[in-house]
Amino acid sequence: MTRTTAQRASSALVRRASSVMAGTLASRVLGLARDAVIAASFARGATDLFWLAFTIPNSLRVLLGEGAVSGAFVPVLTEVDTKHGPARTREVFARLAGVMIVVLGLVAAAGVACAPWLVTAYAAGFRADPGRFQFAATLTSFVFPYIFFAGVSALATAALNTRKKFAVAAFSPAALNVALIAAPLVLVGPAAALGLPPIGALALAVLAGGLLQVAVHVPALKRVDLLVVPRIGRGDPEVRKAMWLLGPLLLGLGVYQLNIVLSRQFASFLPAGSLSYLYYGQRIVEIPQGMFALAVASAGLPALSEHAARGDREATLRTFRQSLRLTLFVAVPSTVALAVLAEPAVAVVIGRGAFGAWEIQETARSLFWQACGIWAVASVRATVPMFHAAFQDTKTPVWASAVNVAVFAALSWWLMKPLAHEGLAIAFGCGAVAQLAMLFLLLRRKTGPLGLDEVFASAWRMLLSSAAMGALVWTIVRVVHEPEQWSRGATWTNLGMLSLAVVAGVGTYGLAARMLGVRELREIMNSFSGRSGG
Repeated sequence: MTRTTAQRASSALVRRASSVMAGTLASRVLGLARDAVIAASFARGATDLFWLAFTIPNSLRVLLGEGAVSGAFVPVLTEVDTKHGPARTREVFARLAGVMIVVLGLVAAAGVACAPWLVTAYAAGFRADPGRFQFAATLTSFVFPYIFFAGVSALATAALNTRKKFAVAAFSPAALNVALIAAPLVLVGPAAALGLPPIGALALAVLAGGLLQVAVHVPALKRVDLLVVPRIGRGDPEVRKAMWLLGPLLLGLGVYQLNIVLSRQFASFLPAGSLSYLYYGQRIVEIPQGMFALAVASAGLPALSEHAARGDREATLRTFRQSLRLTLFVAVPSTVALAVLAEPAVAVVIGRGAFGAWEIQETARSLFWQACGIWAVASVRATVPMFHAAFQDTKTPVWASAVNVAVFAALSWWLMKPLAHEGLAIAFGCGAVAQLAMLFLLLRRKTGPLGLDEVFASAWRMLLSSAAMGALVWTIVRVVHEPEQWSRGATWTNLGMLSLAVVAGVGTYGLAARMLGVRELREIMNSFSGRSGG
């Protein structure tokens, strides 16, 4: 591949990632609005129960939507499309859809039937209060069918990504957030008619949002000629290959999801509100992780798969390194910024109504430690697709996920007593760092030298630029603005100061990155200006 061709490929990756980023950002912003509405409308005890109930099917959604289905199906569908053409791709997708719809239906039915056991698995501490436990089980049985809609949506996303169509899939999760925002206003009555208290409106909204997520994919699938009638076919070698890849990938991501299970279990034995403090902190750190890390991973997977299908090792490694560099370009400053802005961010985003000064402070502590691990979690998301696309290997990353879980569980057990929910937040980041180190080690054994010197060189410049940004932001929110003001929540003054800090921080990071010659800034600017030059 010539330098000019490589630069065009680089610009294409940036543009595709930007399309995903825009949709994901819209969804995350709506998600914050959703969390603010829920936090202001319901007491912490009620939200603990809802977030627990929603976590269970949502964990499976993460497996299917952000991991297993994309990781297993996109490489196979891309290979079929590259070697055999659109007609064969349509046939394989129809058969994959048939198999997955049956599987998802069975999983949804099993989840409804096993709701009490699932609540025990996630939060055994709730059994100390039978009424609380029973209502958690009831909420879980209501929201669990969401996994069917989320799985179908993930399948449609995989098909669209194969054709390098990312925008619709990126924007579709916003439908769920819109439904949840509307729930306290329009679904409390229907929930009461079903014998549910007001918090039950959120359970109904989850189902409505899932149905909307599926519906928005239909026109996009029709445009790329992949709106198919699902078929149950036997013996198709490509379907067998995709499902064979899916099994260990589900296992690996399932091992990683054990962190969520364990964190909920540990939090269920901590004071009331701990689960909500962890959840809200996690929601805020997911903005940069989802906004760019997931965007780059989603956009890069088809390109990696194409290079691998053609046997172009050099192009595969180059695309991987670029994905990692672009991910860090946002993840490094996000780590610094959210650590500095933990309390201001929580105050402005969630601090209103029933969510007062104490809740702001406790959630900010959770956010600070979770923010410290953003760079590692984002790097993991950029690295795992290399195994899926380049080697169609969904087994090896399982070992790295297992290391994550072991580190997380050990540190959580050690730190939760002295530090409560803060100890669990610290353990999240440490587990991700251990997983990333193991992934690099395992990947190097497969490929030989990864050529990461260029990544480390860029990351060092990003860190220096982020340090300059962090110093200015800290001065604005801790010196220019009186620190005790943040405990008052989402006042107009706090909103203005946080906005000033964010704008000044972004500008400082961009200026410092340009002065230090951070190449990713140039790549991004070139991709949008239409230039391919270096």
